[in-house]
Amino acid sequence: MTNSDYQLIAVVPAAGIGSRMQADKPKQYLEIQGKTILAHTLGVLFAYPAISEIIVAVAPNDPYLPQLKFDNAEKIRFVHGGATRAESVLNGLHHINAKQRCRVLVHDAARPCLTHQDLDRLLQIDDDNGAILAIPATDTIKRADAAQQIHHTEDRAGLWLAQTPQYFRADLLQNALEQALAQGLAVTDEASAMEFAGFRPHLVPGRSDNLKITRPEDLALAEFYLNRKNTTTSQI
Repeated sequence: MTNSDYQLIAVVPAAGIGSRMQADKPKQYLEIQGKTILAHTLGVLFAYPAISEIIVAVAPNDPYLPQLKFDNAEKIRFVHGGATRAESVLNGLHHINAKQRCRVLVHDAARPCLTHQDLDRLLQIDDDNGAILAIPATDTIKRADAAQQIHHTEDRAGLWLAQTPQYFRADLLQNALEQALAQGLAVTDEASAMEFAGFRPHLVPGRSDNLKITRPEDLALAEFYLNRKNTTTSQI
């Protein structure tokens, strides 16, 4: 079964509050270049022709949702998210017709600098293990003890930093998330749920500018990358 035999749907969990941003609203609704971070993120996915639908999991009664405005918005569907990322993604998957042959791209709401070139590379993976964008660890990595002192230095060889999108068959990911949550396992991303289910997702080298906006200082960096991206696009 090849990629062309599947419908491709993006799922964006956007129900979090982003407490580390120390802002007066969830980080996905902070603005860069006059647009919310979520609007930038959805815009990248919206413009990728292979994606037929985008499902966005938001908090019930989200007061900021009216800020989002799109032309031809029928490609985007909003559903209620859950208390955790895994629950939000699972709620999104529940809105996919189980009879359809679907693959999903799960992407962080606060990663607005994704490129279509990264998506192209990710979609080249064509087996049931799925794949994620990631970058090899280059910094020295320390393991801390309970007192926040260095316990030891990790060997970074073979260590990767996970990014999104993460790309899986919808039915396999749904089953993996349901099983992991039922067992009370710590699901920090979709790949971890697939790992618990016995799969070995592929690591596809991504770009370091596909950053996740988490802290206040990330906003300026994301704006720099978006400005550079817009400048490059305008010169083509």
